Amino acid sequence: MITKQETIQQIIRTDITNGFVKPGQKLASIRMQSQRFNCSLNTIIRVYQELEMQHLIYSRPKSGYFVVAEEALLPLLQTKRIDFASAAPDPASMPQADFRQCLNKAMELFEASIFTYPDPQGLLSLRQEIVKLFQQQQVFPSAQQVFIFSGAQQALHLLSGMPFPNGKTNILVEQPTYWGMLEALKTQRNTVIGIERTPDGIDWVTLERYFQSNMIKFFYTIPRFHNPLGTSYTPEEKQRLAELAKANDVYIVEDDYLADLETYSKADPIHAYNGASHVIYLRSFSKVMLPGLRIAAATVPTSFIPLLQRHKQAADLSTSVLSQGVLEIYMKSGMYSHHAKRMKSVYDCRMKHLRETAQRLLPKDCFYTTQRAGGIFASIRLPDSIHTEDLVKRLENRGVDVLATDKHFLSTFPKLNLLRLSIIRTDEQEIEEGIRIIAEELERAQYTSSSPKPFFWL
Repeated sequence: MITKQETIQQIIRTDITNGFVKPGQKLASIRMQSQRFNCSLNTIIRVYQELEMQHLIYSRPKSGYFVVAEEALLPLLQTKRIDFASAAPDPASMPQADFRQCLNKAMELFEASIFTYPDPQGLLSLRQEIVKLFQQQQVFPSAQQVFIFSGAQQALHLLSGMPFPNGKTNILVEQPTYWGMLEALKTQRNTVIGIERTPDGIDWVTLERYFQSNMIKFFYTIPRFHNPLGTSYTPEEKQRLAELAKANDVYIVEDDYLADLETYSKADPIHAYNGASHVIYLRSFSKVMLPGLRIAAATVPTSFIPLLQRHKQAADLSTSVLSQGVLEIYMKSGMYSHHAKRMKSVYDCRMKHLRETAQRLLPKDCFYTTQRAGGIFASIRLPDSIHTEDLVKRLENRGVDVLATDKHFLSTFPKLNLLRLSIIRTDEQEIEEGIRIIAEELERAQYTSSSPKPFFWL
């Protein structure tokens, strides 16, 4: 839930950026604002202090608060775009003061470690906290099985290049999939095989054949809130994946990057389905915390520990102690769970509004597939006759940024004509306006094409 203080702050900020309060003009007094918003004086004081930290206003002793000079406001006064393309959190949604406090505390608590090369596997105290976090997802490793990486990208790169206990060499990936994984694979010499994943799931007959006959070292999958599709596997599908992997001695690299945003209490990861012996469970913190901290964690089967320790140490000696310290303090203090709960509520509301708006505003002859709420991504499939780059450009010219998904496919795999939508940097009003514009452009495209109508995947 967005707090009253945050709501008041956004209203005053909008007053400034829309020019209702001019540069150099004095803001209403704290007492007047408290009467306007029916809140305490302390609430307005905190709002003004936050806006001052954002360099939107400044205080004059005994005179009050004033809007900063026009030059400083210029970036805010420019036309705001509707950003369906970004996958990084909005800085305005991050509790930066809390992060700064944790950083200062980490400097104090981990001062000695800064001058050494710590365990390449990660600080033991942080790994113990990660174990507690994983247990909430029905994943029960020991601290010795947990590795801390310099971001999920490093984990994917190392896993792609190192040998696995099954002695196999080929890597299987969903198509489409996370583009960062495909970039990591480009730097390796292993054979990469793609298997199509649609909103209806995966071709189980083909998957089983690949597992049995194609020397698959591991299968990389995003079972929850897929990027870019936005869809999730059912519990039955996750159990089937775990059983197939174990039966065929194929490992699964489970990228559970949005586990913190799950709204369905019974949505366990693949690792929870008797898959501990053949599942590497990977968690990122970039969508809930600051991407710049570059922290991710994984639990691996015991047989992987010595080899992965060597590869991790060879890659970077150790992950940043300060980043690890900040995350540990943030988790131990309860700030992490509180912030994750808040962001889950915010993103859940946005995704529900996106689905409702799409069903109401997109062309009536579109076909929809709906599922439980949650996540940050949705996708639109376009007829092959529509040139995706042209549509993206037309939307860009109308102030709406979306993402074409070409880089989410292997170069050798047939590409679907997809647009990915992200709600991570939008609000409900922007979602409404953005979908309306997309609907108009899709409808315009239908009049110039005799191809089948687009499908909306959500």
